[in-house]
Amino acid sequence: MNHEEIKVEDNVSTLKQFVLLGFSELPYLQGFLFGVFFLIYLIILCGNSLIIIITRLDTTLQNPMYFFLANFSSLEICYVSVTLPRILVNLWTQNRSISMLNCATQMCFFLMLGATECFLLAVMSYDRYVAICNPLHYLLVMNPKKCIRLAAGSWLSGIPVQIGQTCQIFSLHFCKSNQISHFFCDIPPIIKLACGDTSVHELSVYVVATLFVAFPFMLIIASYSKIIFTILRLPTAIGRAKAFSTCSSHLLVVVLFFGSATITYLRPKSNQSALTDKLLSLFYTIVTPIFNPMIYSLRNKDVIAALKKLLFKT
Repeated sequence: MNHEEIKVEDNVSTLKQFVLLGFSELPYLQGFLFGVFFLIYLIILCGNSLIIIITRLDTTLQNPMYFFLANFSSLEICYVSVTLPRILVNLWTQNRSISMLNCATQMCFFLMLGATECFLLAVMSYDRYVAICNPLHYLLVMNPKKCIRLAAGSWLSGIPVQIGQTCQIFSLHFCKSNQISHFFCDIPPIIKLACGDTSVHELSVYVVATLFVAFPFMLIIASYSKIIFTILRLPTAIGRAKAFSTCSSHLLVVVLFFGSATITYLRPKSNQSALTDKLLSLFYTIVTPIFNPMIYSLRNKDVIAALKKLLFKT
């Protein structure tokens, strides 16, 4: 393994690359971990691609809910492709070095896609709010033009802020070490390598996290508060069960993603540890994307019917 570590006394200008330690503390499980992550990557690609295909081909799924679901599945493919291929290369070659430019690029795309996921989940909750609380005007309110604008806004809104934050993080001087105790380039473990006072940078991370994590989450909470209130007012138990089933899958994904992301970026610095960061990151980078196709397909009769129709034709 090539773990060239830079000490404090070394010239900070010589730092041109980092070392992603990843799962190096498990030397005898590298082959096993490669197989597990490769299988997970294939499942994520196949599962989310299948959702995109059936929402495009089946005419019964040509509505706003499945338009956003197709966008979400596309996002998940992009999201895991930022981190998992690098993990696989590191496990296969045992060469964990990554240039500063590649590290900054990975972080930038990871943050941009993470911001997109936060906003897209908020948009999907708004879609469910309109469908349940204002069903008679659903197709009028969620017209194709508005759906495209909401999706485009989710994809594009985080780009300038996250590019700026990435530039700010990598403007720091790194003099403690070049070893990142993580399996991809994320903000918390990289800031730990910086020398000098990083309080301003840490504050900016909290501000951006509040904007891109806490604010969309509050919108989701507001939407589901009104949804639950509306569901409870329905006259029949069957109606309440049917209404809740249309949003329960989305709510489960929200809890998985926002729960782990919030703890990672908004918890106090004193409570942060490398092992905890890794475990939490596994949730919102790998566990959530692999469960999304299962959650949305197994709990949705329309998706199951469309999948059976596609397989029968094939």
